[in-house]
Amino acid sequence: MIYDMLIVGGGPGGYTAALYGARAGLSVLVLEKMAAGGQMTLTSQIDNYPGFPEGVDGFTLGQQMEQGAARFGVQTRYTQVTGLELEGSVKTVHTQEGDYEGRTVIIATGANPRPLGVAEEQELIGRGLGYCAHCDGMFYRDKTVVVVGGGNSAAADALYLSRICKKVILVHRRDTLRATKIYHQPLMETKNVEFAWNSTVEQVLHEDFVTGVVLKDTKTGEKRTLSCDGVFVSIGRDPATELVKGKLPLDEAGYIQVDETTRTPIPGVFAVGDVRTKALRQVVTAVADGAVACHYAEEYLTQS
Repeated sequence: MIYDMLIVGGGPGGYTAALYGARAGLSVLVLEKMAAGGQMTLTSQIDNYPGFPEGVDGFTLGQQMEQGAARFGVQTRYTQVTGLELEGSVKTVHTQEGDYEGRTVIIATGANPRPLGVAEEQELIGRGLGYCAHCDGMFYRDKTVVVVGGGNSAAADALYLSRICKKVILVHRRDTLRATKIYHQPLMETKNVEFAWNSTVEQVLHEDFVTGVVLKDTKTGEKRTLSCDGVFVSIGRDPATELVKGKLPLDEAGYIQVDETTRTPIPGVFAVGDVRTKALRQVVTAVADGAVACHYAEEYLTQS
């Protein structure tokens, strides 16, 4: 069978494209390696996605997106994609379970937060350790949090959290931020933001939830303990673009270079969500990408 639309990645961008495509009468297959929702499933509470007045956990929202798409005939296969052949009128997606062919392909593979690299990191996700301040910051109202990083994302996260938390401690391995100058003065002038310069997080202390961190001075090697209620890791993300390297243009950070149309230079191939170059990576912006990609995919199918 040749599908009208193959979608690589079952996050919010992928399933929105799938939903719109199926409602338009297209045959759609979603290929997802883990679980519906992608990185969203790691978020225990999403409060900034419209339509859920009490919030919703990321796993549940992912399941609901899959079910909503399935209602209109979208098929999902849980398998690892191993290769892509994107040229020509019929594209091929290779997976561990076999090959699938489609007239259009939407790349929705997302981006993964870089891990801190401490013991028990995965086990502490959702128990005081997180990677998205805008997703989980509200849980730390009037509490003390640590933000790890020194780039634009870390600076923006620290400023955002300073409006919610009692205290924000920004931990950076150097003695000055890598973030652009526009962030420096606002951070320095924010009274509840403190800095731990020349420091790395060696250990995250916890009981059932995070209770503190052990910092190591990068110059002296000395260690000290800080008490905190939460840790936000903001040391960058790695886009999941291994499949398209050499096939699609990537920016300096490795994201697929497309504009707001989501169209790539290869006709019939689109990129949506966190995997593409964009200003803001959130559930709502991924969803918007999915709708836009489907619009242009329909246009391509009509004209081809």
